[in-house]
Amino acid sequence: MMDIYQHFRKEEQPFIDQVLSWKEEVSRNHIYKLSDFLDPREQMIFTTLIGKDPEFTHSVFGGDPKAERKKAILAPFYETIAPDRFEITLLEASYPEKFVSLEHRDVLGAFLSLGIQRKKLGDLIAKDGKIQILVSSDISPYVLTNLTEIKKAKVQFKEVSLDKKLSDDSDWIAQESTISSLRLDVVMKETYRMSRQQASMYIQKGLVKVNFRPVEDPSFTIQQEDMISVRGKGRSRLKSIEGVTKKEKYKVTIEKLK
Repeated sequence: MMDIYQHFRKEEQPFIDQVLSWKEEVSRNHIYKLSDFLDPREQMIFTTLIGKDPEFTHSVFGGDPKAERKKAILAPFYETIAPDRFEITLLEASYPEKFVSLEHRDVLGAFLSLGIQRKKLGDLIAKDGKIQILVSSDISPYVLTNLTEIKKAKVQFKEVSLDKKLSDDSDWIAQESTISSLRLDVVMKETYRMSRQQASMYIQKGLVKVNFRPVEDPSFTIQQEDMISVRGKGRSRLKSIEGVTKKEKYKVTIEKLK
């Protein structure tokens, strides 16, 4: 068991335990397990832990192939996993673009203020006078009834089919780099074209999140599929670690949201 843990962070252990318990349950009871929405790092951990085990089949889905947040299903190897088994509902509302400008964070804030956990929410889009949110089907009726105002704008959500999902215009620009270490301040220096000292200041002032959680330690180690968000500077992710050079530098691909 310790062998598995050493590849991941201490705070990721509860999620690892959960996935391992799903494996046990699926194997013992011949049922399938459906997760809540997972961020990209959690999806990577899930896929790594299941691996190519012939006893299981597994899949992730978030409403469309480009989705960032996805649910996972683990099932016995003989099962077929269809999209409708992920229990994802697409809710849509219009808002008067002339009078109010709504951003991702406004919609997310309104959603979370209902007391619903983040893991029940998939991707969300606010553009062209429309808001779309992907939610776990079990909370859809509650959201429809209670999410009626965002930033003083009255909204009325309705259920629409998944094929009506707007395309997300998020544009990730990839860059290949070599970096001296996987410390957060070093990765930020390379990604956001700032000095390590500046990066440390941002981190220590609580302006940096990794996988949506605040991190205030410049020496925090970044791992594959980690999402970094820096207030006022945008989001990025460490897409892959390709190896180490002869001079012991890391060869990486970093993606930054345009």
